[in-house]
Formats: sequence, C-alpha cells, structure tokens
Amino acid sequence: MSLSSTSIVSSRKRLVRIAGLVIAAIGLPGLAAAASLSVTSTLTPMSRMVALPSIAIAEAKRPLQGPCPENMAHVGTSCVDKYEASLVEVLDDGSMAPFSPYEAPNGHRVRAVSRRGVVPQGHISMNEAKRACSASGKRLCRANEWKAACKGPEETRYPYGNKRQSGVCVDTNRKSPMNLLYGGERTSRTMNDPRANQMTGTVELTGEAEACTNGYGVDDMVGNVHEWTDDGSFRGGYYLDTKLNGEGCDYRTTAHAPSYYDYSTGFRCCADEGSLTGDDT
Repeated sequence: MSLSSTSIVSSRKRLVRIAGLVIAAIGLPGLAAAASLSVTSTLTPMSRMVALPSIAIAEAKRPLQGPCPENMAHVGTSCVDKYEASLVEVLDDGSMAPFSPYEAPNGHRVRAVSRRGVVPQGHISMNEAKRACSASGKRLCRANEWKAACKGPEETRYPYGNKRQSGVCVDTNRKSPMNLLYGGERTSRTMNDPRANQMTGTVELTGEAEACTNGYGVDDMVGNVHEWTDDGSFRGGYYLDTKLNGEGCDYRTTAHAPSYYDYSTGFRCCADEGSLTGDDT
C-alpha cells in the first residue's frame, strides 16, 4: 500500500472515531458535558461563549448550588436578605435605575435589592415593601423568620449578645431630624421630609456598623431603620429607638396601618430556601 493510501485510511479512521464520539455525546449528556469541557478548557472565556453559546446561557440561568443566593443568609428553611433593602426603579425600556431612599415609592415600579454600602430605603409602607419584594421574586419576611435571623444561632436579644452595647449598631448618639428641622413636630408632612435621613447622625450605609451582625451574617437588624414584617408590625427599632417597644430583636411596633410610612420605616426581603436562582438579587 502506498504512503498516500495509508494516509487516506488513517484519515478515514479518525473521522469514524470523531463521528462515534459525536453520536455517543448525543446519546449520553454526561459524556457531552465532559467532552465539551475537555475541548474548551484551554480557551479564553470569550472563546467559550462564542463557540458554545447555549452552554453560556445555561450557566447564567442555572439553579443555585446552595439553598440561598450569596446576598442572602440561610436561616432554618428560609433565605433572609443580609442587608436592609434598597430599591431600583424599573424604567419603561426595562432598564433599571437607583430609586431615591429619601422618597416614598408610591406609584413607581420598583423592586427590592440587598446591597452593602448603600443608604437603606426609608419612607416605605408595608404594602409597598411587599410589592417591592415580590418584584424580585421574594416576599416580605415573616415575623418568626425575621426574629430568628436577628437573634442569630445563639438566640440572643441583640445580634451581638444579650446586653445592649453602645455604638455596636446604628442606635447610639443619633440626631433627631424632626427636632432639628421642625422643633419636634411629628406629622405626616414633617416625617416624610426628604431631608430627614440626609442629615448627619441619622441613617448609615448598609453594613457600615460591621459588629451589628451575628453568626448568620445578617446586618443592621437592630437600629438604622425599622423593618416591616408580614404581620403588620415593624421590628428592630431605628437609629433613635431600639428599646421603647421591646429591646433589640424583641422590638416590635404595632401602632400603624400597612399603608403607613415615614422617614424611619424600611424593610428587608425573605424567601423559602431553594426557591430562587443564582440570577436573583
């Protein structure tokens, strides 16, 4: 047999082997995944995305590997936002822009996000908080799961322990914006002045009080802003009061309707474990 004939036979054998791998890959998804991994492992991420767009899309939308997204804490059978909620507004073209934490979101299309280092949303009612959580595929926290998250694995009165410590959470040496702006007048008009939480000595950025946390890794569940729960109360106190209606994680205010809001009212979202995907914020 000539050299050229030998080359032709070898080429045919290679083609047969490749065809066999393709057929096996179609019949065995696990083999297909392993084969694609070995073929693309030396490529750049952009090359992989161009060569295998369907895999790139599948990876972006795949279910969580754990029970909760990274920005949520796993508490019992629940996922709890690590940070007090802020809002983004969904615009007409589908894009999103930050929503002012100093204004009520009534009449706006918004969704809740959990982010460190931002001003938490104030001026929000329970009704609007529920709507914002739902828009993110979550729900307003139930009272029992909120309290469990606040108390932490050690089930203490404050996130950090049983005795109140000054300066650990955002509840020490704070200023009253109503006293400074209106001489103490507290009405729906004055308590929804956008300037209230923009004054120094009022709210702090989420996660700023680094010691105000527990073994679950949730931040600011005591102090900073009140947090609505689905039983119609708000909990944890805010920067001027974390003990008048119960101490720390036991703080609970029940005097207001679900439509009520002022500069002190905020929230965070929860979800059942495993109910969210890696895409969820």
